[in-house]
Amino acid sequence: MITIIDYEMGNLRSVAKAFENLGFAARISADPKDLRDTDKIVLPGVGAFRDCIQNLRQGGFVEPLLAHIEAGRPMLGICVGMQMLFDESEEFGLHQGLGLIPGRVVRFPDGMQEAGERLKVPHMGWNSIRIQRPAPIFQGFADGSYVYFVHSYYCAADHPEHVAASCRYGDVTFCAALWRDNLMATQFHPEKSQAVGLKIFENFGKL
Repeated sequence: MITIIDYEMGNLRSVAKAFENLGFAARISADPKDLRDTDKIVLPGVGAFRDCIQNLRQGGFVEPLLAHIEAGRPMLGICVGMQMLFDESEEFGLHQGLGLIPGRVVRFPDGMQEAGERLKVPHMGWNSIRIQRPAPIFQGFADGSYVYFVHSYYCAADHPEHVAASCRYGDVTFCAALWRDNLMATQFHPEKSQAVGLKIFENFGKL
């Protein structure tokens, strides 16, 4: 069973539907007790880091989520669900994350340019990723694949060995996906990334 955490901050139904269409049993749950008996957890996230981490804590999800990871069971974070794994974020002030991955969540600088054109923030749309380490979720597709991003803040990991894939936007090369043992996450949205995203979900479901 794959449990998708419902803490009122994510594209829950689209993620669940993707897993179901691939033949995996998936449920959306707002009950932290469901995290104790599940095989895999997906932590999606849309919106501001501050609100996401607050809802996650107030919903009672942090303790069972950490226990799941400590037990060695697979976990996949998506977008802000990846950002919350880091130490802290500077979005709307300084806010503490879960502290599972050393590093910070910082904003893209204003005034970035490419080919003489000013780049917009948020970074929104399709961009290619460079695979840095062969994470299990990247089995079966090519380096340089295009995926879909929507974010104004990015993860700056302290240790390169945690970066599974990188992406470049303007002058910034950032962590597009991370991998540490059973813990995996993407800054991009697999549920919006068509065939590549479905392959990521399939790989995760087969773990």
